[in-house]
Amino acid sequence: MPIKAVLFDIDGTLVDSNDMHVLAWEQAFAGIGAQFDRQVLHEQIGKGTDKLVPTLLPDLDDAAVEALGDAHGAIFKRLYLESVQPFAHASDLLRHVDAQGQRVVLASSASGEELDHYLKLLDAETLVSGTTSSDDVAETKPAPDIFAAALDTLEGVTAAEAVVIGDTPYDMDAAVQCGMAAVAVRSGGFSDDQLTEAGATAIYDDVAAVLRDYAGSPLAPTRGD
Repeated sequence: MPIKAVLFDIDGTLVDSNDMHVLAWEQAFAGIGAQFDRQVLHEQIGKGTDKLVPTLLPDLDDAAVEALGDAHGAIFKRLYLESVQPFAHASDLLRHVDAQGQRVVLASSASGEELDHYLKLLDAETLVSGTTSSDDVAETKPAPDIFAAALDTLEGVTAAEAVVIGDTPYDMDAAVQCGMAAVAVRSGGFSDDQLTEAGATAIYDDVAAVLRDYAGSPLAPTRGD
């Protein structure tokens, strides 16, 4: 089955931002008097506000959840966004996918504003066939909405012809729900067991390792069934 499109998560996959999101969430929760161990917060990174906050504070109403998400976004933008750097060879991987004649899609639980920033940071504006963010869907990962919406933008591409690459179990879970193969990278700080149990078909250290093994990876334009 030919692979016609690769759907990329961003945070923890293409850019080194997960620890910064932990710090931003820590400060947002502190604003309402809530405190969590940083490892507890890290285990939730990859989810959007609608999934992350209720997991940790299930009694909050929708307005309070949204307010916390707004606080996190403001803190992250003010203190951390400009410090985020791409992982080594992240842009090279995007260019390589495009050079294979495959379509590049960025599909993230980040906000639309953050996604636009990362497009510029990765020098990917001319490479990307489509983007989806938390602004585009009713539910974020691990719900399948973000990847499903991304697939809907790719005319002539079926789920079997697309592969997701991400760093969290929530990326893997969402991809599997959409019927897409999922490739994981360890750069987000999740364990191999977590990634495999969520549905990863292959695991690499980072996007540089994916690029080195591209021809033998599940992302390659052609693969065996």
